[in-house]
Amino acid sequence: MDMMMEKLKGIITEEEGQGMTEYGLILGLIVVGVIGALIFLGDEIAGFFDQIQQALSGETGGE
Repeated sequence: MDMMMEKLKGIITEEEGQGMTEYGLILGLIVVGVIGALIFLGDEIAGFFDQIQQALSGETGGE
């Protein structure tokens, strides 16, 4: 009987699911931050990659 009670206590106090939930929340916050940064800096990033593409293809921008 004591062995069954110990197993039941172990199941109730198990914290692995809680740790996974915390990792999920942290990952969600990181994703929200990255999306926010991309929205905020999206035009600048696109311009930067356009400049790189022009430099690689030998085009000159507006000169």
